[in-house]
Amino acid sequence: MNPYVVPGLVVVVLVTVGIGVYGLRFARTTSDFLVASRSVSPAWNAAAISGEYLSAASFLGVAGLVLRYGVDVLWYPVGFAAGYLALLLFVAAPLRRSGAFTLPDFCQVRLGSLTLRRLASIFVVFIGCLYLVPQLQGAGLTFTTVTGGSYVWGALLVGVVVTANVALGGMRAITFVQAFQYWLKLTALAVPVIFLVLQWQSDGRPAVTPTVFPTATTVTVEQDAIIAGTPVQKGQILSYEAGDEVPPVSTVDSTFGTDWLQPSGNSTLFATYSLILATFLGTMGLPHVLVRFYTNPDGASARRTTLVVLGLVGLFYLLPTLYGVLGRIYTPQLLMTGRTDAVVLLLPEAALGGGHLGRLLAALVTAGALAAFLSTSSGLLTSVAGVVFTDVLHGGRAGSVRDFRLATVLAAVVPILLSIYASNMDVSRVVGLAFAVAASSFCPLLVLGIWWRRLTDVGAIAGILIGGGASMAAVLITVLGPPLHGWFAEFIGEPAAWTVPLAFFVMVTGSLLTGRRVPPDVGATMLRLHAPESLRVS
Repeated sequence: MNPYVVPGLVVVVLVTVGIGVYGLRFARTTSDFLVASRSVSPAWNAAAISGEYLSAASFLGVAGLVLRYGVDVLWYPVGFAAGYLALLLFVAAPLRRSGAFTLPDFCQVRLGSLTLRRLASIFVVFIGCLYLVPQLQGAGLTFTTVTGGSYVWGALLVGVVVTANVALGGMRAITFVQAFQYWLKLTALAVPVIFLVLQWQSDGRPAVTPTVFPTATTVTVEQDAIIAGTPVQKGQILSYEAGDEVPPVSTVDSTFGTDWLQPSGNSTLFATYSLILATFLGTMGLPHVLVRFYTNPDGASARRTTLVVLGLVGLFYLLPTLYGVLGRIYTPQLLMTGRTDAVVLLLPEAALGGGHLGRLLAALVTAGALAAFLSTSSGLLTSVAGVVFTDVLHGGRAGSVRDFRLATVLAAVVPILLSIYASNMDVSRVVGLAFAVAASSFCPLLVLGIWWRRLTDVGAIAGILIGGGASMAAVLITVLGPPLHGWFAEFIGEPAAWTVPLAFFVMVTGSLLTGRRVPPDVGATMLRLHAPESLRVS
């Protein structure tokens, strides 16, 4: 076991808790807990947004998907980063000017419907919980990979630390925590990759060439595969000596070889466009991202924040792709076990050996992974707890700080239990499903609510129920249902291509059919959303 890993993890946890305690000094009111009293500067907010957005799916999942599927999945990092462009153009400033605390608050400000507010609350909780699950999955995977301990204990550890941080300090405290954790995550990937690329250059290996096992290795096959031309069933145990060549591996999902560098053709245009829609439009519907814009002082600050986030997130996503490519060279055995999400954690020692440098860099990467779980989980839990606090416990009215802490605990229980049940799903795939639900529910609501004055509460409710409900049903079938095959599996597994247009169509049609329900004060509301603060009369 790497002797540097546990001290590194302890340091990250202690620093996280320490910064949270420091932020607790500034958290006194419910406004501090929900939106940090709307006083976060663009620079701090951009780092905090980047810290919470770059989740387990970004830190571990993207590299794992690139290792497993090749260039076909590069749409994930592209979409994850490009989503902030749509957010910048259509949502950031008007959303801040609305004066809302949460997405359900915005629904009531714009359309004045208590039913719509309650429906939005349900979707915020669902998306937040679905997005929290892969963070806890990643924590369990990391704990198992680097310590050999129980997956469950890793998920529980992160769940408890995050719940305590949010419950004690709320948005005010986690802003400092997430800003620190962005820079830690960037450093944790950037520094090792320099040494990894230099090692690859010194080895003189051509790209994507089967390599050898560095040490004696026992592989438990976790999915049916064809290894060296021989069918191998899930659960079979294979043993290799140090120096043995890693055999060619093919599965239903991936093929080992140079074809990995070319589009495989396994993903249809339907699946590709669906993924693009989900990631590009889903960002503007993620509750933990949107709640951050409520913390800016004004709309102009929200736009500046989003612009900085584009740069920070785009810089980060260059790195996981490199880890996936290098993983094909140094850790191809992960294709045999199905544990491709662990490539970032295992690559430093696999490439640089078990000396001090390889172990130190492995510990740094592991510390960055823990920061990813903690920061994203904190933001998600804050957004879900805010909705539970305002809409479940108090029916849209303000409550006490003690009630917010109770809401935080309640919001954490379900994701922790789900993460234990769904331990074998690809981390980025689960996040992609959360994006699909967000793109099919809150994206149409925000775009039409901000830019189309004829939107009605009936149209909004119908669109969310039909479009968002269809994507939610597809997610539940994918996560909890039996394995699907053929075109139906693709139709359900990548639902955004049909659920997003469906939501927009139903929302527009429903609003046109119920034109009399347009709020009488829509003119004043639209002026509030779009007029710069400097032009307002107080």
